Amino acid sequence: MPISLSDLAQAVQRGDLVPYLGPGVLADVRDGASGEPMPALSDDLILAMNQGRPMAPRLMWEFPRAAMDVELKRGRSAVNRFLDQLYGQRDWTRAALHDWLAAMAPPYVIDINRDTQLQDSYAGRPHTLIRGIARVGGTDYRFKLHTYDGEAYREASQASVDPRLPILFKPLGSPRPDATYIASDADFVDYITELMGGFGLPEFLKRYRVGRQYLFLGMRFTRDTERMVMADVVYGAGEPAGYALIPEPTEKELRFCANKGIEVIEADSRDLLAATGGVDEALVPSVYEVGC
Repeated sequence: MPISLSDLAQAVQRGDLVPYLGPGVLADVRDGASGEPMPALSDDLILAMNQGRPMAPRLMWEFPRAAMDVELKRGRSAVNRFLDQLYGQRDWTRAALHDWLAAMAPPYVIDINRDTQLQDSYAGRPHTLIRGIARVGGTDYRFKLHTYDGEAYREASQASVDPRLPILFKPLGSPRPDATYIASDADFVDYITELMGGFGLPEFLKRYRVGRQYLFLGMRFTRDTERMVMADVVYGAGEPAGYALIPEPTEKELRFCANKGIEVIEADSRDLLAATGGVDEALVPSVYEVGC
C-alpha cells in the first residue's frame, strides 16, 4: 500500500524521516515591504545577483557557475555581499513549511538554502548548527559548528556538543551568526571534495546519519551540483533512503532517485501541509529527548 502524505508528516514529527529542504520550500516567501518573491531557485538567484539582467546562457545553467564568473571579475567578496544583503539584511515573510517545522521541531533537519528561516524556526529552542565552509586555511575541516542556548549562538567544538540537542545542518551556509557561504564553482569543488574525504561533517553527525531515511521537500534533482551535495550528505542512508515530493518529475529525476533508493511521490510541500491536518503536540520532542 503506497504511503500517504499524512503518514509522511507523522514520520517527520516522530523523527523517523529527516526533512531535506530544497529551494522550492521558499516559494511563498515575500519581501515584507515590496512583496517581491525571495530569490531561491537558481535562475532567480542569478537574476538578482546581476541586477535583474540575464547572464550568458552557459552561466545561466546554474547559480554556482554564475557566481564563479562574478567572483573572477569582481572578487569573492562581491558574491558574499550579495548573499549577505539578500538573506541577512532584508525582511522576509515566513514560509508555510518553516512554520510547520517550527511546530514539530524534528531532531535533525538538512537545509540547502542560504536563508535563516530554519534557524528562526528554532529561535526559542537550544540546538546545534552546522554550516559548510570552503577554501579556508587553518583547519582541516569544512564546517563551522555552533550551539544555540535559546538566546545566542556560540562557537563549539565537536567534543562540547550536547548530543540531546536538535541538529540544523545548512551545507551551503547562512548569514548568521557569522556569514559563511558555499556559492561559486570553486567553493563547491572544495566542499564536495572534502565531503567525500570525510572532512565536511563532524564525527557525531557521521554516526547519527547511518541508516537514516529522508523526506526531500522543494528539491529537484536536475542539476549535478545539488545531486552531488545530496549524495554525500546522506551517505549511509537506510534502505530505502526515503521519499521525494516532486511534482511532474523528469525521467532524469526518476532514474536518479531510483538509483539512490528514493521513492518519488508526485506532490509538493503544499500538498504535504494540506494533508497534515494539524500537529500532534504530544509527538513534539523535548529539546533534551533527542540523542545522537
